[in-house]
Amino acid sequence: MDVTFKSMLRCKTPPESCVKHLILHQQFENMKIGNLELGKMPLFLAPMEDVTYKSFRYMCKKYGADVMYTEFVSSEALMRNVKKTLHKMTLFDFDRPVAIQIYGHNIDSMVLAAKVAEEAAPDFIDINFGCPMKKIIRHGAGAAMLLDLPKMQEMAEAVVKAVHLPVTAKTRLGWDETSKPILEAALRLQDAGIAALAIHGRTRSQLYTGVADWSLIGEVKNDPRIPLPIIGNGDIKSPERAAELLRQSGVDGLMIGRPAIGRPWIFREIKHYFETGELLPPPTVDEVVENVREQLQLSIGWKDNERSGILQMRRHFAKYFPHLPDFRELRIQLLQAETFQETNLLLDRILKKYAGQRVDYSDVSLN
Repeated sequence: MDVTFKSMLRCKTPPESCVKHLILHQQFENMKIGNLELGKMPLFLAPMEDVTYKSFRYMCKKYGADVMYTEFVSSEALMRNVKKTLHKMTLFDFDRPVAIQIYGHNIDSMVLAAKVAEEAAPDFIDINFGCPMKKIIRHGAGAAMLLDLPKMQEMAEAVVKAVHLPVTAKTRLGWDETSKPILEAALRLQDAGIAALAIHGRTRSQLYTGVADWSLIGEVKNDPRIPLPIIGNGDIKSPERAAELLRQSGVDGLMIGRPAIGRPWIFREIKHYFETGELLPPPTVDEVVENVREQLQLSIGWKDNERSGILQMRRHFAKYFPHLPDFRELRIQLLQAETFQETNLLLDRILKKYAGQRVDYSDVSLN
C-alpha cells in the first residue's frame, strides 16, 4: 500500500474528497493475479448461481466490469459429465479476463475438476469456500470449509499444484458470530499458493442478512504477513458506498454481486465516481427498457428455447424497475410473461407510461 493510500485511510474529510484525490492522481497499485495484469482498482462481477450466466456477464462487461466469473461449477457434476454443468464453462471473448469457479468437498474430485476447467481456457480458476446455501454446505463444501481450515488449505494446495493457471479463492469471515477465522484462513490459503483472495464480509450463518463487516476484511488486507491481493465483497450498493468501503479497508479490488442485478451499469457509475468524484444521473426508464430488451434477446439466443430465456430473466425483471409509482401490476405481469412477444408488449407499456422518468436505485433491497 503506497503513502497516498495510507493517507486516504486516515482521511478525516468526506470520503468523496478522499477518493477523488486518490483516483485522480492514480495512486493505486496495479493488481495482478499471477501474471494477469488487472490495472488499478479492478471491479469484479461476483460469481452467482443462476445469475452470472452469459447474457448477464455481457451486460456487466458492457458497463465496465473488469473481471468475470462463471456460475459456480460442481466438481462432482463435472466428474459425471453433466451437460448443464459443462455448459456453464462455455466462455466468450467478451468475458476476458474470466475465471471458472469450482466447488466440492472431495479433494481428489476438486483436483480433477480443476484440470477439466483448465481445458476450457479461463484466465484463472477460483475455488468456492464461501457459498452459505444448505445444498452446498450439507456436503461439506462452500462455507462449510471454514469449519475445517486444514482441509481448506490442503484442497487449495492440491488444486494449485494440479493446474498451470493461477488459482484464487472466495470465502467469508467465518461460520457464525463466535467463529470468524478469516485471518487464519487467509494465511493458510496464502501458504497453499493461491494468487488472490476474495472475502465476503458476512459469516455463513448470516447468509445475506445484516450488514457486511468490512473491518475484518481490512484487517486481512493490512496484515503485514499477507501480501496476497485482497478483493472485498458485500454491500457495495452505490458509488459512495464503494468509496467508503475502499477507504475503510484498502483492498486491491472490489467485487459486486447482488447490487448489479437489475443494475449492470453500477460498474460504470463506480468508475465514473472514482475518476471524477461526481455521480452519474440515474438512467431513464427508456434506457432501462432498452437494456432489458438487449439482455432478454441475449438470454433467449443463448438458451435452448424462448421460454428458458424468459425464465432466466425473471430474477432480473424483478430488479430493473425499483421505486416506480404504481408499478406493482406491471411487475407481476412481467414475472408471469411466457413469450418474447408478451414481454415486449409489456415493455412497450412501461415505456409509454414512464417515458423520461429516471429510475431511483437508492435504498433498493438486495433480497
